[in-house]
Amino acid sequence: MDAATLRAIQAPIKDRYRGEPQAARITLTARGTLDDQNVACRVETGRALAVAGLHPATGGSGLELCSGDMLLEALVACAGVTLKAVATALEIPLRSGAVSAEGDLDFRGTLGVDKTAPVGFAEIRLTFEIDTDAPQEQLDQLLKLTERYCVVYQTIRSGPDVRVSMHRA
Repeated sequence: MDAATLRAIQAPIKDRYRGEPQAARITLTARGTLDDQNVACRVETGRALAVAGLHPATGGSGLELCSGDMLLEALVACAGVTLKAVATALEIPLRSGAVSAEGDLDFRGTLGVDKTAPVGFAEIRLTFEIDTDAPQEQLDQLLKLTERYCVVYQTIRSGPDVRVSMHRA
């Protein structure tokens, strides 16, 4: 896809959102069901069924997906798509590229072994490796805009309000 095609696709969407700001507010949803045999949750992905379970470092078999891995995968996916869209819009030619994310966890926290150990990622590192002849100024702008417009990155970085509730079935 080139910049003109991307702009043509997005122009009517952007125009609508300018005229009807409420139309831009979308609620994304995810749903899962608890596995009745294992310590696992079946997550409906829209394309397939993903079964998430305990990480081996917390007693899991390793056969199910780890939700921490899934979080990093969501970050990689969003950042990669955002980088590609921004590069396309700015007409920065990329021959190839890769995105990776690493996150550091201390499982003592999630297992309740040490009440002072944090639960969750202490640090996440997102890395882009791209093959391009673009000048450094363009790459700096590409990174800046990718960070700005990546939904998952901004969500992790900004920490939105999260409400939790429980209801009887």
